[in-house]
Amino acid sequence: MHPASPADTSAPTIGFVSLGCPKALTDSELILTQLSAEGYRTSKTFDGADLVIVNTCGFIDDAVKESLDTIGEALAENGRVIVTGCLGAKQGADGGNLVASVHPKVLAVTGPHATQEVMDAVHRHVPKPHDPFVDLVPAAGIKLTPKHYAYLKISEGCNHRCSFCIIPSMRGDLVSRPVGDVLNEARALFESGVKELLVISQDTSAYGVDVQYRTGFWDGKPVKTRMADLCEALARLAEPHGAWVRLHYVYPYPHVDQILPLMADGRILPYLDVPFQHAHPDMLKRMKRPASGEKNLERLARWREACPQIVVRSTFIAGFPGETETEFETLLDFMREAQIDRAGCFAYSPVDGASANALPGQLPAELREARRAAFMAVAEAVSTAKLQQRLGATMQVLVDSAPALGRRGGVGRSYADAPEIDGTVRLLPPAKASRTLKVGDFVTARIVGAQGHDLVAEWG
Repeated sequence: MHPASPADTSAPTIGFVSLGCPKALTDSELILTQLSAEGYRTSKTFDGADLVIVNTCGFIDDAVKESLDTIGEALAENGRVIVTGCLGAKQGADGGNLVASVHPKVLAVTGPHATQEVMDAVHRHVPKPHDPFVDLVPAAGIKLTPKHYAYLKISEGCNHRCSFCIIPSMRGDLVSRPVGDVLNEARALFESGVKELLVISQDTSAYGVDVQYRTGFWDGKPVKTRMADLCEALARLAEPHGAWVRLHYVYPYPHVDQILPLMADGRILPYLDVPFQHAHPDMLKRMKRPASGEKNLERLARWREACPQIVVRSTFIAGFPGETETEFETLLDFMREAQIDRAGCFAYSPVDGASANALPGQLPAELREARRAAFMAVAEAVSTAKLQQRLGATMQVLVDSAPALGRRGGVGRSYADAPEIDGTVRLLPPAKASRTLKVGDFVTARIVGAQGHDLVAEWG
């Protein structure tokens, strides 16, 4: 008799829901991979499962509410619930665990990146099936993203203490993954068919700081635990597969300049996701950010000189405590001068446990929202003008959707578009009826129009 497998209806079933950011998603993938490796079946539904795992987010109030509501739904529909993730590490008003105080019937609560603790809790409440064969799980593990792209988490935690953020209290200080482990995972993902690798962490440009850029070994060769060396190695791995490497959460430290030659040569995507948050020096000090607005403009100019095709996306906060009208105007001026290709903005929202809650000059919610809207009007004008410059250009597009083999067209992304947060490229029906599209293919497309944040292109 064969051991339990994901298709074996006699195996216990674990319901699973994953909330929050890509970093939480990679935690979920690790847990799901371990569950499958041990012979458990997994399900996206609560009903009929032997137990439910909820991977939570606890960063902002809306995310906390969504997580607590989801835990409540799982308890109501199933009754046997294990909670993990960032919310699991949060304290309640009484100093105890927040989740346990709101939902005392949960079976166990862990913080983020706690695969073994979650599995220990699963084993206590749903005994492990018979030992499975080793080929139950593919080498690249279980993925929650489509087959053609994947997130690669290179570190956990953060050494910054930004006044609006509670991530260090939930995920701890920076802990870089061994460079050999990161590169082995990247190789397995490329070999499994991944065409785009999205490098993520809380602070990608700080990779290796915690281990003093220690030299590791991979394939018998020394590789430093450092952002530039990691990017060089990832570029080498991606090349034979024709795959993309995209960098997220990159703080604008001077050493990021070392990555620009790789981008200029097309070895990694000329795209940087840089969380600037504001531009006025006094605001950045109150936020306890690690850079100043003036230096950021200088860095952007250097990056564009070294790599003219670079695309920069960023996030900002409007209405932070104490923000004056002059400081906000400085932010708008920065947006116009910096020409950020893709920008998002949050109206400041207090987060339980953040030191910014105690700062003087808390602004009314209406003013915070008005400033967010004013910022987005400027940001969208910049983005629209940038998209107009693409008209007539020929671009490589990675296909995300291709109904009817693309005979009616499809949807893809250029190097300027990260999945789910940036725009898309709408591919028109092919010029030749014999041409077809497949998800995960690269196609060469000519940009013929722009609609909002998206482009329209001809191909084939």
